[in-house]
Amino acid sequence: MTKVSDRKLLVATHNKGKIAEYTDILGNGRIAFLMLSDVGITEDVPETGSTFRENAILKATAYAGQTGLLTLADDSGLEVAALGGRPGVLTARYGGPGLSMAERYTLLLQEMTEIPDSLRAAQFCCVIALAAPDGTILGVSEGVCRGKIVWEPSGEAGFGYDPIFYFPEYGLTMAQLRPAEKHRISHRGRAMEAIAPRLREVLNGRKP
Repeated sequence: MTKVSDRKLLVATHNKGKIAEYTDILGNGRIAFLMLSDVGITEDVPETGSTFRENAILKATAYAGQTGLLTLADDSGLEVAALGGRPGVLTARYGGPGLSMAERYTLLLQEMTEIPDSLRAAQFCCVIALAAPDGTILGVSEGVCRGKIVWEPSGEAGFGYDPIFYFPEYGLTMAQLRPAEKHRISHRGRAMEAIAPRLREVLNGRKP
């Protein structure tokens, strides 16, 4: 494997909210988290995969190859049972280009106007891929959290679809949770927890 001699970690995103989550979950002062704009990348790798796993691997290998940096890439999304699993891999692009995230989740709520409370089950899924500077995949992890879609958004924290994703056991949406609690139970938090041991092995120069 390609030995990682420094503590720089490229997180394949332009989303500052996602960087903040990774920093909260993994940050211990020993890793320098970089986002795509930090290394001069402005164009996104096309997400042509049909699954979260395929897209995560596509992005991790492509950006690692472009930059020569250890790279974490994730693909995540919301799957709503009543909508046949939509928006799925199209979560970030739901409704087409040019929409804000609030407009995207508002569209989803409008589509669910006639769906009763008992049928509003949903889950967030996240797959994370870790790629070496030469593009070799060093690890893949997955995290899932289950809840339901509320009738109207609530909460100011988080990002994306967090204001409409509700945890019945907490009586709160994801956007109403404290950051530490969100990271403990979120799909990304669970996927990150699962890949953290592998990341530490790589940073310490251990073999696959």
